[in-house]
Amino acid sequence: MVRAVNQDSDLPLFSAASRKFLSVSELNELIKGTLESQLAGLWVQGEISNFRVPPSGHCYFTLKDDKSQICAVMFRRQGLSLRFVPGNGMAVLCFGRVSLYSVRGDLQLYVEDMEPQGQGALYLAFEQLKKKLAAEGLFAEERKRPLPIVPANIGIVTSEKGAALYDMLRIIGDRFLDRRIAIRPVKVQGDGAGAEIAQAIADLNHFGELDVMIVGRGGGSLEDLWAFNEEVVARAIYASRIPVISAVGHEVDFTIADFVADRRAPTPTAAAEMVVRRKDDLLGQVNSFDEQLLRNIHKKLEMSKEAYRGLVKRLADPGRKLRENQQHLDELSMDLLRRFQARLRQCKDRLAEVAGRLGALSPLAVLERGYSITHKLGDERIVKDAASLAIGDLVRITFALGKSLCRVERKE
Repeated sequence: MVRAVNQDSDLPLFSAASRKFLSVSELNELIKGTLESQLAGLWVQGEISNFRVPPSGHCYFTLKDDKSQICAVMFRRQGLSLRFVPGNGMAVLCFGRVSLYSVRGDLQLYVEDMEPQGQGALYLAFEQLKKKLAAEGLFAEERKRPLPIVPANIGIVTSEKGAALYDMLRIIGDRFLDRRIAIRPVKVQGDGAGAEIAQAIADLNHFGELDVMIVGRGGGSLEDLWAFNEEVVARAIYASRIPVISAVGHEVDFTIADFVADRRAPTPTAAAEMVVRRKDDLLGQVNSFDEQLLRNIHKKLEMSKEAYRGLVKRLADPGRKLRENQQHLDELSMDLLRRFQARLRQCKDRLAEVAGRLGALSPLAVLERGYSITHKLGDERIVKDAASLAIGDLVRITFALGKSLCRVERKE
């Protein structure tokens, strides 16, 4: 133990008579000055964790390796010069100074510049698993199911000690007090948490009678949320027959569970609000649907009335249309009769012409002029040559009027 001795006396420096004190602020400023004078202009290598950016635009994060970690801050002015967006799991090189945040006595690395140094192990594992599951179709939108509008039975997989559970129960109770809730408590971080969450999802599926399930936890670092990035959890969500809402961490946190689940909620509180809507909102929506339905009915009725009025105008005097059709039919009948009579006259004239021409060629007309026709009896041949007859042959002579039977007595 080191003691300071007063040169004028043998009494210790910290005796009651001569004791000197430092306030906490003075001590922190002394430490701060010492640190800044000794630990300035350093390059520090590590992995980013628990990265966050409040509305001020300053970047707060933890820089860590496999053995230690230190809080770090990069103010907005320095952050604007970065050519990349820092994020959890990124391995980086940070240039800056070590100092003390005097208000809380926190040791911090004040980063003035940052360079990426590849990807951190967790981040790389996240991206590799994400790519693998996406290729297998676990993230496909077409397989995701809609949530029930008003579920009667709700399952929750989370830590029974976390504030997230009580927030969800409070919201569900405030909105629909009579909902049946099945809680399956699990460990949400640390070794074995992923397998426990997967088993809980399977248990609630076997339990049955659930309409929807919330799987999640409150916020934390990438390491804290890692159980929801494990493959066993992703496949359990994919195999679930019950629609699953993933509610892990804060709005900026994304996990593999978010991509596989049927819906992602930015927080557990938002998940509860998503599952059970306010009664007033539902009633308002029902009233809105009711009003819209009435408007559509009135609109349909008006359209039907207009169509009816149009038909009434067109059918104001059905007898008039009938009379018009009858008149038109009479006109067509008369026209048809005229055409038929004209055609008949044409046919008669043509027949008379043909009959006249045939009459002129008829043998009877020749007989009318005094000629006759002689047939030899027996073979009924017309006699054209007197030499074909013999004395005593019988012949029949046809005149214009009548016939005679004669015997040949002489030939000339």
